[in-house]
Amino acid sequence: MNTTQSTLTSELSLQDYLQQLGHRAREASRILMRTTDQQKSAALLSLADLINRNKEFLLAENAKDLANAKEKNLDAPLLDRLALSDKYLDIMQTGLRQIAAMPAPIGSLSATSVRPNGMKLAQMRVPIGVIGIIYESRPNVTVDAAALCLKSGNACILRGGSEAFYSNQAFAKLISESLKLNGLPDSAVQVIETTDREAVSELVRLTDYVDVIIPRGGKSLLSRLAKDARVPMIMHLEGNCHMHIDEFADIDMAIETAFHAKTHRYGICGSLETLLVDQAVAEQVLPELGKRFQAHGDEMRVCPKTKAILASTGLQSNEQAAIKDATDEDWETEFLGPIIAIRIVDSLEEAIDHIAQYSSGHTESIITNNIQRAEQFQLWVDSSSVYVNLPTVFADGFEYGLGAEIGISTNRLHTRGPVGLEGLTTYKWVVHGNGQKRG
Repeated sequence: MNTTQSTLTSELSLQDYLQQLGHRAREASRILMRTTDQQKSAALLSLADLINRNKEFLLAENAKDLANAKEKNLDAPLLDRLALSDKYLDIMQTGLRQIAAMPAPIGSLSATSVRPNGMKLAQMRVPIGVIGIIYESRPNVTVDAAALCLKSGNACILRGGSEAFYSNQAFAKLISESLKLNGLPDSAVQVIETTDREAVSELVRLTDYVDVIIPRGGKSLLSRLAKDARVPMIMHLEGNCHMHIDEFADIDMAIETAFHAKTHRYGICGSLETLLVDQAVAEQVLPELGKRFQAHGDEMRVCPKTKAILASTGLQSNEQAAIKDATDEDWETEFLGPIIAIRIVDSLEEAIDHIAQYSSGHTESIITNNIQRAEQFQLWVDSSSVYVNLPTVFADGFEYGLGAEIGISTNRLHTRGPVGLEGLTTYKWVVHGNGQKRG
């Protein structure tokens, strides 16, 4: 472990260290089962105050991570995801206060049904227990994950990316302080104190202590976890997001929305990666949109029909941004940068078929004024979020009113889309009677 960053001071082996974290998390989860929502919410408000009072400290620690990342020549999208700012810290505080104010899901009951013998049945929302969360680059996830897990009554073990080591440990210090200030065990939120990659392999095998793993990262990480994990996982796969500009679209809105969906922020998983344009409006949409993308410095990887339309208006590759022939690989790629794939389609059905073939199941959007086609798109497209007349960048727990999210699940089981409070709970049956006997 001497080649990795670590704040560990004990002589524990990595395996023993993770076992210790797991044991402490399980004990904390039992305490949280008996903790009031007021106490948990107070800890979140304390954390918001601590972040506000410690901005200078947090930005200084983040600067260490940014300096290391630049020294390693990490690419621009990763640097974008890694960077904190005063504004970003303010947004995090707002998210914490929103989560604190939200109704607690724990203990809530479904509608009660009554059996013929008079028994009354309902489902009660309860915490999952201990959640392990593995994520890359974004230090804000440390706070979002801690807040959502705590509010939903779960203990958590967090393992952030090595590139955000100093930022994550800084947030961990403030989280621990906020828990202690409110009489809660600091083991309710534990941030792994080493960047040793084997810590991830150990975490996903802690079946005695961890109930579910939520991984956020690239294909290589998820492939490795799929092989190593013994703990069930809620998967956050890549965001290969699509937008279809329908033949009944408002042209001006379509151009503005597509441009915003690509350029708002390249590094987020809701950024637009592939644009599908109906042939009926392609000549109205693509020349203006192509000019705007190129002026912004966005490379376009296009089908032959798109290339012909762009060329007919004099738009060619230049030093600012290239126009290239799209390959099959481009259709399935999450670029996370200033690159967009563009294809002309003959029909709504062809757009939906393209999405079915290449989408990662994250977020898709249609721009149309035809309500029937909008409904057809939302019914037939099998992704965790499907929009009408909106950019894909709204795929976010904060924007959905969840306060924050731990990830955006592309699973079909348990939870889907932005994973907020309810996605971190399960249920148990509660049954009332008055002495009935089974016949």
